[in-house]
Amino acid sequence: MNSPAQSQQPVPDATSSQPASIDAPQPQHTEGFFSRLSRFYHDDWFPAPATGPATSAPARRGLPSPLDSPPFPASDWSYGGSPVIGEPDTASYPLMTALHPNGNLPRTKWYGWFEPTVNGSTSSQSNIPEANDVYSNRLEMNQVVLYIERLPDTVQQDHIDWGFHITGLYGTDYRFTTAKGYFSHQWIDLHRQYGFDPALEYLDLYLPHLGKGGSDLRIGRYISVPGIEAQLAPNNYVFSHSLLYSIDPFTDTGILLTTKLNDQWLVQAGVAGGHDVALWTPDAKPSLTVCVDYTTASVNDNLYLCANGINDAKYAFNNEQQYDATWYHRFSKTVHLASEAWYMYERDVPAADPVDTTPIKPEQGTNPAYCYGSELRCTAPEYAVESSLQKELTAHDFLAARADFLDDKKGQRTGTATRYSELTLMWNHAWGTTVQLRPEIRFDRAWDRAAYDDGRAQFQFTAASDLIFHF
Repeated sequence: MNSPAQSQQPVPDATSSQPASIDAPQPQHTEGFFSRLSRFYHDDWFPAPATGPATSAPARRGLPSPLDSPPFPASDWSYGGSPVIGEPDTASYPLMTALHPNGNLPRTKWYGWFEPTVNGSTSSQSNIPEANDVYSNRLEMNQVVLYIERLPDTVQQDHIDWGFHITGLYGTDYRFTTAKGYFSHQWIDLHRQYGFDPALEYLDLYLPHLGKGGSDLRIGRYISVPGIEAQLAPNNYVFSHSLLYSIDPFTDTGILLTTKLNDQWLVQAGVAGGHDVALWTPDAKPSLTVCVDYTTASVNDNLYLCANGINDAKYAFNNEQQYDATWYHRFSKTVHLASEAWYMYERDVPAADPVDTTPIKPEQGTNPAYCYGSELRCTAPEYAVESSLQKELTAHDFLAARADFLDDKKGQRTGTATRYSELTLMWNHAWGTTVQLRPEIRFDRAWDRAAYDDGRAQFQFTAASDLIFHF
C-alpha cells in the first residue's frame, strides 16, 4: 500500500573525494515538533509546484503496478498474509517526519489514523447486518488506530531480513476484529459499544533464496488471507463493507509461508489455530490454509484462490470452513473490477429451536442455526458473491459501485435465515495523502423475511460517510 506521503531521502555522493569538514557549520533545527507536524500537513495539502526533474522511483522487483495509489488504497493486486514481495517501502508519515527533523527516518515506523463516521438510516434500532455503521442514525468514532511496524526489505535478494507489525485499534469497529481470547470479554460478554482490540501482532521473516522471487514467513496474529476488503479503514475501497465481508473470518493466529515462484505465480501454505480465536482457548484447533495467486503478464488480470481454516469443521467459535476466490480485472489504468465469491460451512451447529426438544445452548458470542424439525444440530452453510467497479477521476478522486449477494441458509452468521443483497455507490476524495472523505448511499434487502432494524424490516436505505485523518 502506497500511502500516506511518498518521499525519498537524499543519498550522499559516493564519488566525492572530499570528506565533510568537521568544522563546517551544522544545520540547526529550531523548529518544534508541532511546527514540523503542521508543516507536513501544509505541504501535503498544498504542494509547491515541481521545479526540478522528477525524482526516479526506487527500484521495484517484479511486474509493474497495475493501479495508481493514490487515489486507490493500493497499487498492487492484493494478497494476504505477507508484504508485497519485491515492493520497496517508500512511505513517510506525519508523525515520523515530525519526530525526526534531520530526515533520517528509522525503518521502524509509528503511524495511524482517526476515523469518525456518520450515518442516516431508515432503520431506527440497528443497521445490522450492514457493517461497519451498525449503530443507526448517529455520529461515532469507528477507528482510532496505531501501527508500529518494520517492513522487511524484499527488493534485495542478498540476505535474510525481518520485520514486525503491531496494531492497536479502539472504537466501535473493535467488535468486527474481536478474536476469542484477545480481550474478547468486551464484546462477547459485555457487548460494549466502544472497545480496544490488539488486532494484529506478527513477525515477518524474509527468505530471499526460497523460491525464485523469495518468500515471507509470517508468525503471529494476522489478517485472514482471502478477500478484496479489509477491516482497517484506509485499506478498503468503500467505507461500509459488503455483506460477504461482514460475516467472514477476520484474523488467524498461526504461521503462514508465502513463496513467490516467479513474477506471475505465488503460493501460500500455513497452519493456524482456527478463525478468530487465540491459541490458548478451548476452541483452537490446527487448521490448514492453502492459496495460489496468478497475475497475467499484462497485469490486467489477477486470480487468487484459497482454502482457508480447513479442519474437521465441527462447531466451535467461528470455525468456518472457507473456500474463497477473488478476481481483479483492469479495463484501463483508471478503471478496474474487483470481484469475490466464497462458500463457508460449519458442522454440528446447535439448533435454534428444535421441535419438541430442548435446544442446546450455543457458545457465547455465536448464533444457533435454524435446523430442520427435531434436529439438535445441523450443518450451517452460506455462500456469497460481490463485485465492485472503480473509476479513477483524478489523482485524488475515484468512484466505486458495489453489489453483493449473500445466502445465509441456516441464519448462523447473521441470525436470520434469508437471502440478502446490497447496492452501494461511493465517492472517495482525498486532500493530499493524509485525509480521505468517503460519502456513500446504500440500499439493502432481505428477500425471504424481515432481517433489518432488529427483524422489523426487509428493506434498508442508508446515507453515510467516514473521514480518515492520517497521522
